[in-house]
Amino acid sequence: MLIDAARRALYDLIDPKMRAILWKVLGLSLLCLIGLWVAIRSLFMWLAVPWLQNLFPTMPEWTGWITFVLLMFAAVGLALGLALLMAPVSALVAGIFLDEAAEHIERNHYPDDPPGEALPVFAAMKEALAFLGVVILGNIFALLLLVVPGVNLIAFFVVNGYLLGREFFEFAAMRFMSPPEARAFRRKRGLTVFLAGLVVAGFVAIPIVNLATPLFATAFMMHLFKRMDPVKAVVRAEN
Repeated sequence: MLIDAARRALYDLIDPKMRAILWKVLGLSLLCLIGLWVAIRSLFMWLAVPWLQNLFPTMPEWTGWITFVLLMFAAVGLALGLALLMAPVSALVAGIFLDEAAEHIERNHYPDDPPGEALPVFAAMKEALAFLGVVILGNIFALLLLVVPGVNLIAFFVVNGYLLGREFFEFAAMRFMSPPEARAFRRKRGLTVFLAGLVVAGFVAIPIVNLATPLFATAFMMHLFKRMDPVKAVVRAEN
């Protein structure tokens, strides 16, 4: 079940419609990062240059080199920081398009099934914010374990496997169930969902490829849910 759902999700990523969504996600993510770059660089210039002027009122010639070196270190640090932020920023931006991706998967693979429904805007925002808080806390815990040899890699996969599996499976389930029902169904199939989350965490661990994680995880969990949906299972058995 997991292997077949993952295989279908990988094929979905090369679908023209999904590729179009991915390009929109990457384009908006890049614009967000450029805006963040300009804002942080402007803030640094606004704070650092006056500080140097106050520290050296006469501004001897060698302080110009200090300013240049500081700006170079700041630029390199900012570039590395933004590179690390690319995947999470793209994941946040992708949230705008996940329902569009889910609808395409339903129409493409399950045209005879009743279509799912997106959550209302405010309910979706509430769920997203709650999940974001849990992700932040979970990954802070995982970062603390980085200092423990032999545990750091395990912590990364366990924490992200649980969180990503829970988030994306409940997203798929909530298109067909109420949020409490989706959470109860996810807990009932907890082991399978956790194993699916480990697959998504493995996808996250691949540089560059991980930019497509939200779309892969959405497709993966949609296929998985369709195979686990108890109502559909009864209907198929009767037929």
